[in-house]
Amino acid sequence: METLSHVIEPKLPGAVESYVDLGRFYDREGLEPLREELSAAMDGYKGHYKRAYRCLTAAAQLAEDSRALLLTPALEAKALKRARGILGREIKKTGRQSGRAVQRFLSGITCQGAICRFDTADTLCRRVYELSDSWGLGSGMLTALASGAMSAGYDVILCPSPLFPERAEHLLIPEQSLAFLTSTPALSYPGRPYRRIRLDAMADEELLRKYKARLKFSRKVQAALLEEGVEALAQAKAVHDRLEALYNPHVDFDGVYRQADELSRALLALT
Repeated sequence: METLSHVIEPKLPGAVESYVDLGRFYDREGLEPLREELSAAMDGYKGHYKRAYRCLTAAAQLAEDSRALLLTPALEAKALKRARGILGREIKKTGRQSGRAVQRFLSGITCQGAICRFDTADTLCRRVYELSDSWGLGSGMLTALASGAMSAGYDVILCPSPLFPERAEHLLIPEQSLAFLTSTPALSYPGRPYRRIRLDAMADEELLRKYKARLKFSRKVQAALLEEGVEALAQAKAVHDRLEALYNPHVDFDGVYRQADELSRALLALT
């Protein structure tokens, strides 16, 4: 299966890294008559992606606006207190050195819509805390839980938000078979949780009443923007599939595989 070109430039070519030219496996004479069709498809592919990113960026900005309205110091204090209680109850100190954190996306925005692999979390962790969070209020709590678990000697898996990669959306502690999964109205946890934490209930009731109409409007528009973004991703995939269909008959894949075998042998010889 052919895909668009990807290039990684070597930092010390010849001395450490080397160029691998897979372009020599193209049938250039066969591709030449397809030049205009390929160019149009390439432009369309990029255009759909740009539209998708604009829609998703706008959706993220609306989500950030709603979060900013409700994320008060009082709410953060409540969430931190709850995190400390959970750590005291669930996380026992091991006496080992601090654990480490790795980041892995558990959820994403795809051409098939917003998805979350809750099944992966269920496979790794028997006990699931479901964080009911409509407004993105839980990242601070998750960070505190991760920090406490690492201080106790456990490795953790922090799962970033696809719209806000700098913020944690889920947390897995496999050694403790313990997970903290954010559940939203649009993407709710389908299993039976070990415990449920209603982060929405920690929000100031007066703020919720004051901004009820604004929050409702933002959620509606955000959903529409996400839907448009997903549609644009689906269109981009369709054009990408068309590009593959055009390129595949004109690529010497046997040559590509031979090149891969040669590189594998060379790399294994260095170990």
